[in-house]
Amino acid sequence: MNAPTDLSMKTDEVLRVELAVFRREHRDLDDAIQALAEKNTADQLTLQRLKKRKLRLKDLIALIEDRLTPDIIA
Repeated sequence: MNAPTDLSMKTDEVLRVELAVFRREHRDLDDAIQALAEKNTADQLTLQRLKKRKLRLKDLIALIEDRLTPDIIA
């Protein structure tokens, strides 16, 4: 996840591709966390790092979605 977080310089097409990649990575992390938790052999540090990475991805996904969604003035 070495993507720069400066979204202002990226086109909408690039952001849509990155959004798809980040969503997929978020799902993969979710699956990995669940699998490690079910094993009961995973160390807590690894689980904590995966969860933290998943949260960072969630925040980045929200930023990109916000950038791609047009502002509607009611």
